[in-house]
Amino acid sequence: MMYLTLLERKVIGRIQNRYGPNRVGKWGLLQPIADGIKMFTKEDIVPANADKIVHLLAPIVIVVPALMIFLVVPFGERMTAVNLNIGLLFFIAVSSVTILPIFMGSWASRNKYSLLGGMRTAAQMISYEIPMTLAVVPAIMMSQSLSTNTIVLAQTGDFDLHWFIFTPWGIVGFIIFFLCATAECNRPPFDLPEAESELVAGFHTEYSGMKFALFYMAEYMNAFTLCGIAATLFLGGWQGPFLPSWLWFFGKTFLLICVMIWFRGTFPRFRVDHLMGFAWKFLLPLTLINILLTALWQFTSNLTAWLWSILILGISLWILVKLNRTFVPEKRHYPLES
Repeated sequence: MMYLTLLERKVIGRIQNRYGPNRVGKWGLLQPIADGIKMFTKEDIVPANADKIVHLLAPIVIVVPALMIFLVVPFGERMTAVNLNIGLLFFIAVSSVTILPIFMGSWASRNKYSLLGGMRTAAQMISYEIPMTLAVVPAIMMSQSLSTNTIVLAQTGDFDLHWFIFTPWGIVGFIIFFLCATAECNRPPFDLPEAESELVAGFHTEYSGMKFALFYMAEYMNAFTLCGIAATLFLGGWQGPFLPSWLWFFGKTFLLICVMIWFRGTFPRFRVDHLMGFAWKFLLPLTLINILLTALWQFTSNLTAWLWSILILGISLWILVKLNRTFVPEKRHYPLES
């Protein structure tokens, strides 16, 4: 996971017309090791008023759910640690636990910025968990299984055109899931809980050294697993011609991670009310419409289903955009008194 930090810094450097890290080792390949040594040797500072036990436990606990999700991710053909028949349910349940250690760390720090960051995180993650969970439902309906391996096998076909993303409901479901996954990882432009310009460093303001590194390690692990689940659900997982299955999986996953990094270098941060409104007023209704589209797809022919899907999606998007349009107050001009 530590080399994901190097990948991000290199990609961001390329976006900003810079080289990125290139001093430690050839092409900067030893930079993550140097950063790790720096974190290990930094002083561990604990605020005097902090709840020391909870403050210590929070960065340890946050790594546990991030590691547990790896159990159900199919890295390749017959390369799943545990082939659970309820793998997706396990993923949804475990990923929701991440809120707890974040709030533990923010509350235990006894810092107003940390607490505000923790409250923002809880609100954001709970809000985006709902559309992310509903975005998974169409893939479950079409594969008729909660097993991640079975969902990948359901996308088997000639020339890999049976991947779910090559359907109208699959495109919409993938976009919703990926946006929610970006928000779940607190990645830009959904990084309100860690907004440096507002909250110093967010919920881990009072953390330093290896404790601080554990929070970031969990964030990158979550980004990897969520991109892996997105590839599994909509991009055919390890399916692909010629190359080994694990190469296909990691290629798709790292492509999605690069898109997340591109988001960071391109889009400005959301405003708090816009962030929450986007989840509840736009993504949530769209996921419900997408589930209806999936049901329609199962009972109609492909051409008819495509036409109806495009029509329904177009009308739905137009209505949602109209309903969520920012209200601009009318400007009134008053004559100047003589």
